[in-house]
Amino acid sequence: MTSRSDSAPPRLSWLRLFSTALALILMVYLLQQHWAEITDAITRIDPARFALAMGLMLVSRLAVSGRWHVLLRAANVPITWRQSIRITLAGLFAGNFLPSTVGGDVARLAGTLQAGYDSAVSAASLLVDRLVGLAGMALAMPLGVQQLLASGLLQASASSPASSLAAAGGMGGKLLGWIRSVLSRVMEAIRLWLKHPWALLASLFFTLVHMACIFLAMYILLADLHDPLPFWTIAGLWSLVYVITLVPFTINALGLQEISITFAFSQLGGVSEPHSLMFAVLVRLLFMLASLPGALFLSDVLPGISKAQPLLKKFGR
Repeated sequence: MTSRSDSAPPRLSWLRLFSTALALILMVYLLQQHWAEITDAITRIDPARFALAMGLMLVSRLAVSGRWHVLLRAANVPITWRQSIRITLAGLFAGNFLPSTVGGDVARLAGTLQAGYDSAVSAASLLVDRLVGLAGMALAMPLGVQQLLASGLLQASASSPASSLAAAGGMGGKLLGWIRSVLSRVMEAIRLWLKHPWALLASLFFTLVHMACIFLAMYILLADLHDPLPFWTIAGLWSLVYVITLVPFTINALGLQEISITFAFSQLGGVSEPHSLMFAVLVRLLFMLASLPGALFLSDVLPGISKAQPLLKKFGR
């Protein structure tokens, strides 16, 4: 059991709970508005092709394990492939099914602590792991920005009142200070891996495998819904959704991810709104099903949770 100092501030916790509830209510409302079209779309899903999408998602989970494994090994942490996979899968399960205070990174760090590995290096590896994942997604970002520019939405926002720009400018100082603080922590964490560029390249390779599997799974789902999109369009749109869901407005991006997918794929990708809604639900379902094997390995991480939470806070996580 954690003390109040080891948990999120009460005001922030309640705000995230409220935002999560609001997003889920909006999602349910949208589903009800198009329920007839959505039920019709469900019948088009080929079980064999859904199983193929599920298999691709499982491969992406293994690639995520590989990304973290090579970073740990480069830092002289003697972790085995078996341990990396077990701990990563347990972390993915924790991120999807356990309370929000027990996130995936907390569970992964707890697993390394239970295995007796260096706590500081393990915590830093998680930050670098996230940075490599973000770098991989940044490669697809220009495709998403291209879709956003083509939609004309940026032009509409540019015509907003000048007072909005002034308000944004007023936050510039605080934002700059936050960015400097984050960059300082990032450079401190990544310094060790800069001595091993091969490890960063190998982890980026695993990230690209992970991304390709996710995009292919989405390609299959959209094709089954009879609303297909090109592979590279899916990559660009998902990169935008990914960036939005990085902001912790809701618990585990519940509701936020689904609404973001619905907006991006319908307004920017041209997928019909009912199909976008159904697609968003199917994507969430795939992520949750792919994390279920992690339940078998929770015993590897749960005993170290109380030690991992305060340690990750020192790294700003």
